[in-house]
Amino acid sequence: MRSEMLAPTNKALLLAVMATAILLAGCNRRGEAECDTPSRQPVPRFVALEYNEINARNGPGEDHRILWTWRAKGMPVEVIAETSDWRRVRGPDGASAWVHKRGLIGDQAVMRVKPGQVALLAEPRDDAKVAAWLNPKAVALLEKANGDWRQVKAGGRRGWVRASEVWGAGGPTPCRPREH
Repeated sequence: MRSEMLAPTNKALLLAVMATAILLAGCNRRGEAECDTPSRQPVPRFVALEYNEINARNGPGEDHRILWTWRAKGMPVEVIAETSDWRRVRGPDGASAWVHKRGLIGDQAVMRVKPGQVALLAEPRDDAKVAAWLNPKAVALLEKANGDWRQVKAGGRRGWVRASEVWGAGGPTPCRPREH
C-alpha cells in the first residue's frame, strides 16, 4: 500500500525533473535562452569595437567595399543583423555597416553622444553626490544596471547615470521566435 501512495509523488517528481531538463535544454550557461541566430545571441544587442581600426563594409565579406574605418577601440555599436562570420552594426551616429565578428567584443560600453557633460552620481538617485563627469564622445564600461540607471566606469572613476543619457545602455534584448 505504501508504495502505491508514493507512486503519484514519484511520477510528479519525475515529470518535474523532465520538464526542467527540457526547459534548460534551450538555455546557455547563464540560464538565458539561446536565440535562433548564427551567434546564438539576441539581435539587436550592444557590443564594442575590439581594435583601434575596424573596417566598415557595405556587405558581409572581404570582397565588399570598405565604406569607412572606425578608429575607436571600445566604442559601443549595436548588432542589427548577422551571418555566421559578419555582423551588421549601427554606430552611435546611426550609420550602419558590416564588420567581421573578430573585430567585436561582448563587453558592453556606453558613449555620451549628447552635447555637454553628464554627471556620474555616487548612487542611482537624482539627488546623489556627483562622483565624476562624463564628457561628450567619451566611452565608459557598462558595469551594471539598476532599473533606468547604469553604473559605468571611465578613467578609473565609477558612477551612476540614467540610461537615456548615454548610448549603448539599452536593456537586454529578448530572443525573438524565428519567423517562417
